[in-house]
Amino acid sequence: MMRKNLFAARAVVVALALAFAAQAAAQQGAGVNKEITIEGRLARTVEAGGWLIVAEYGKYLILNSRQYQSEPWFREGATVQATGEARQDAVTIYQEGMPFQARTMRARGRPASGGTEAGGNQGGTQTGGAIAVAGRGVTRVVVTGDATVQAQPDTVILSVAVVTQNASASEAQAENASKTDSVVRAVKSAAGAGAEVKTSGYSVQPQYVYKEGAPPTITSYVVRNSVSVTTGEMDRAGAIIDAASRAGANSIDGLSFTLRRDEQVRGQALAAATRVALGKARVVADTLGGRVVRVVEVQEGGGFVRPVLGNLGGVAVNRAAMTAQTPTPVESGALDIRAEVTLVVEVETRE
Repeated sequence: MMRKNLFAARAVVVALALAFAAQAAAQQGAGVNKEITIEGRLARTVEAGGWLIVAEYGKYLILNSRQYQSEPWFREGATVQATGEARQDAVTIYQEGMPFQARTMRARGRPASGGTEAGGNQGGTQTGGAIAVAGRGVTRVVVTGDATVQAQPDTVILSVAVVTQNASASEAQAENASKTDSVVRAVKSAAGAGAEVKTSGYSVQPQYVYKEGAPPTITSYVVRNSVSVTTGEMDRAGAIIDAASRAGANSIDGLSFTLRRDEQVRGQALAAATRVALGKARVVADTLGGRVVRVVEVQEGGGFVRPVLGNLGGVAVNRAAMTAQTPTPVESGALDIRAEVTLVVEVETRE
């Protein structure tokens, strides 16, 4: 009997030991949050809307910063002392600092505010999972910013045409084909090996004579063959025009300058437009006696590169003038790269 009682006692001791060990392991695995007191200066997070306490030994992300933002001492650079829990289990959108739930917080030399020990949540009222700060309201403001950046073009695009006319459609086409072939060979030679030369348009249009009381009569046919040239050697533009004219081109359809790769300049314009929009938001917030809390939404729109257009488009070529010794002068000028950004921001104002 005594032996049975001894075995039973040993079993109870072992069970209790296992229970205590399991409880300790569970607490360690769950990362029990310990209350700590930290002292440091207030700073904003890189992403808008968050606040940090920067202490000598690290940064702490204040999870409930809105609870204290109505306090007159709560401002960037202020030195505060806070007591609360380091929440290693918290998940936030901010990537800075140890998550910290403040129970009380005060400026150095001031009584603590916002804590349960000082009479509950003095910084604000808990409503539906969000903290509504007494005497303050949050409203959304939509602002738009645009900016234009200038850059030098690196590509010239020009279009020349051969126009022929004959009473016979087939003869007009044959004459046009012969002249266009000469033009293509001439512009390829003048533009260089890296140029892109291609047909950009072709049309055959009958010409009519209208007489009262009689149906229209076809008198001739006009054939138009357009050739476009794209090259990065911008200083060849005048020589290409002259070569095309001498070979038989009798019309210039267009001349423009652009950028082949404009990503970097577009990025500069986009950044400038964003700064303009954010500046407008801050002006609105200052006027309302508040501040921008965070950016809710960003929309990009209206960005484009305005090409520089030459003044030769649609001009008939005077071949006699083109045979002169002086080449046709062509100046590119600067490109305008424009970007537009719309921001939806939250502005905190005093009600």
